[in-house]
Amino acid sequence: MLALLAPQALAKITDAQVRKEDRLLVPLDEPFGFSKEGRINITLSNFSLRPLYDPKKKTVTKKPNLGRMGLLITTPYGGLLLNDGVSIEGQCPLDSEEQITLVTFDEIDVSSGALERDFVIDYMLEDFTGGEFLLYFANCEADTAVDFDITLALYNLKANNKMDFLPVGEDILPTLYFFTFIAFTTLCGLWGWCLVRAKNNSHKVHIVMAALLVFKSLTVLTQSGMYHMIGLHGHPEGWNIAYYIFTAMRSVLFFVVVILIATGWSYMKPFLADREKQILMIVVPLQVFANVAIVVMDETTPASRSWFSWRDLWHVVDILCCCAVLFPIVWSIRQLREAADVDDKAARVLGKLVLFRQFYIMVVAYIYFTRIIVYLLDATLQYKLIWLSDLASEVATLVFYIACGLQFRPLAAGVNPYFALDADEIELVRASIL
Repeated sequence: MLALLAPQALAKITDAQVRKEDRLLVPLDEPFGFSKEGRINITLSNFSLRPLYDPKKKTVTKKPNLGRMGLLITTPYGGLLLNDGVSIEGQCPLDSEEQITLVTFDEIDVSSGALERDFVIDYMLEDFTGGEFLLYFANCEADTAVDFDITLALYNLKANNKMDFLPVGEDILPTLYFFTFIAFTTLCGLWGWCLVRAKNNSHKVHIVMAALLVFKSLTVLTQSGMYHMIGLHGHPEGWNIAYYIFTAMRSVLFFVVVILIATGWSYMKPFLADREKQILMIVVPLQVFANVAIVVMDETTPASRSWFSWRDLWHVVDILCCCAVLFPIVWSIRQLREAADVDDKAARVLGKLVLFRQFYIMVVAYIYFTRIIVYLLDATLQYKLIWLSDLASEVATLVFYIACGLQFRPLAAGVNPYFALDADEIELVRASIL
């Protein structure tokens, strides 16, 4: 499935198929940051009309006016005004002063149903120095649907007339993710060195943590390659398939590691309670659905009616997973606190688990920052600085991984009292869970 979808994935050369479209305003792509040398190429083909049946007149609607259909460009704020005008007043977007009409469909070659146009942003706007714009399809002919295929090439000209298909603000992402790859690879090497050095004190969860670091490193490496290829060719050239695989493994392993650490599996107790297993059985399938949503969003465009539904589904699933991983931490602290009230040995165990309160705070802070703060940065930053949201997310992840590694690194029980748990204490924890 990934191979079939790949040609239009994550590309700034966007291929969209519009079918039976009768909405007044349809977004064709996500916002794109243009420099002063911004360019747009539009190739439209297989255009056809679908006049709709009028139930009142019991006839097919009259021949539509193609001059009332077309493609337009506007700013993100202008897009909000256009959507308000459409939803509240039913206003034709082509009549709005908040947009620039690129082409109307009466210019289409009737015999071939095709059209191709090139646009230079600087020629359309006075004193243009750069800006962020969206492309829309507008259909102001009531009771008429259209079919067409469209290819949008959005790019900026660099030195020597070299085309860069990454928008301003994202053109730094290949370099950013490459340095992130170096940082996580270094961290992975240090973690491996710790495991080898403390071989006798390593636990199974430490191996799972190492696997997480490996897949995180591969994820950011493929992101770097993917954005680099998009910048050069407009398409990821297969790098997106590797990215989907690695990010799926990384996201599943991340939540598994957090849950296993929270339950104390392998380094404090050699078992998982039934409800802890249930959390794993819930989170892992949810992550599978989340990654399917990511693929669908990347492989389609906002022109698809289901695009926004998949986007909302991904946010909901991600939040559910983040909430679910907090339960095992709370359970571990509460169970041992209750046991400490009736048993001196349990109180000694609880003293060793102060670490879990810190871990709980770390997880909550990480989730809040990466799911809320980064989202706000992405929504509010100027388009030229949009890369800062990616940087903030990766730095937060790196800091979180380092903090978890320092707290839960393999050490002898005498050095780290949190790993000192004898058989009686294990039975006590098992009893408190059961």
